[in-house]
Amino acid sequence: MLNTDNNNKLLSMETDSVGKVFIRYLIPSLIGMLMMSVNVVVDGIFVGRRLGEIALAGVNVAVPVFSIYMAISLWVGIGGANLYSRHLGARQVREARTVFTHSLTLIFSLTLLLAAVAFLFRGKLALFLGANDETMPFVMDYMNVLLVGGFAITVQNAFSVFVRNDGNPNLSMASLMVTAVCNIVLNYVLLFVLDFGVAGSALALVIGATIGACVLFLHFLRKDSMLRFVAPRLSWALAKRTLAIGFPSFVAEIGLAVFTAGYNIAMVHWAGTVGVSAFSVLNYVHSVMLMMFLGLGAAVQPLVSYYRGAGLQSRQKETIRIAVRTAFGVGLFIFLVGLIAADGIVSLFGSFAEDVHRMAVTGIRLFFIGYLFMGSNFVMMTYFQATDQVKMATWITVAREMLLMVALLFTLPHILGTAGIWLAIPLSELIVMLTVFVYVRRRSGGTLAASPSP
Repeated sequence: MLNTDNNNKLLSMETDSVGKVFIRYLIPSLIGMLMMSVNVVVDGIFVGRRLGEIALAGVNVAVPVFSIYMAISLWVGIGGANLYSRHLGARQVREARTVFTHSLTLIFSLTLLLAAVAFLFRGKLALFLGANDETMPFVMDYMNVLLVGGFAITVQNAFSVFVRNDGNPNLSMASLMVTAVCNIVLNYVLLFVLDFGVAGSALALVIGATIGACVLFLHFLRKDSMLRFVAPRLSWALAKRTLAIGFPSFVAEIGLAVFTAGYNIAMVHWAGTVGVSAFSVLNYVHSVMLMMFLGLGAAVQPLVSYYRGAGLQSRQKETIRIAVRTAFGVGLFIFLVGLIAADGIVSLFGSFAEDVHRMAVTGIRLFFIGYLFMGSNFVMMTYFQATDQVKMATWITVAREMLLMVALLFTLPHILGTAGIWLAIPLSELIVMLTVFVYVRRRSGGTLAASPSP
């Protein structure tokens, strides 16, 4: 049963201009995702300044573990949130609450299971991710903490997605901001005051996520909140549908781990530890930029899913048009910043050897070309995912950071040297964007269309 506050919230989604609704979700989503990226970047800045470039490279090798936690939370969280918003659009509140409870239960169970398995084989996992004799101690210290306490990251991230889909993107943003602030303070205390080493940096990340999750529970106090826990009941049919819809988001995060491992391995082969250190700087910067594009997707997803459930195709299409234009504008701005300020960006992470600094600056200027295309790919992946075109959404995620990227990492360095490594992602993003354009043109004559269904 919907009360007046619930009705007003849903009606504003349908009566306010599409641009106004998009901005209402976009700004807090962008800020929230940037705050999430701060968590990893802060680790890099503090570790780099306190413990040096080898420790920084070690943390960078272990970062894919964080990506795995994010992958699980987004796999179930985005899949469940799509179904949740569709049910809200169709005014099916009881079904929406069942999806919410089921998704949180599934996330918690999967995280604990996978973390236990990864902890048992953590040594082999570290070697697979690119650890060598120099970086292994730092990799293990950082990884051990994340594997034990990382479930807090998945719960917070998934809960944040549902709060955003329930019409409260500002609280979702506030939770991520609180997490970032706590992480900054705790990193300083644990590294510079208590001298906990890289393990202290990982511990700061886990504690910050726990506090951020607590902030999200304030959403239950709102009168217009429709999020409610109901009696948990495992449904294989619901789990299958949730995992199918959320699979592209899972692959996107796993792709980030493949990207990091692939670049580390390529750099070790072509440039040694100098290359890995230079890439570690770029990878921290990339995590910030990537989160901006994920923020675009986070703003689009609740709207497209809701409009799909409500049968409002015209608003669904207009949302995507606005999002694609915004993505290109953001990508162009980031590209120009990279060209102009690459030297300053690298210096932010500390004083490195001249060859490391020079390689990182070159890497930023070449790699940032990819941001011209990356945003549009993220927006279209989100659209295809929310409209049950899961195969195309999966193609985007698999191609851009797995198939094409790996193929280019094997071939381009033979032609261009280390410049070929930096250009692997920009070229793969361009190719994927062209395939999306061809797909849309062939499927619907250049228009975005999908039959509505709750």
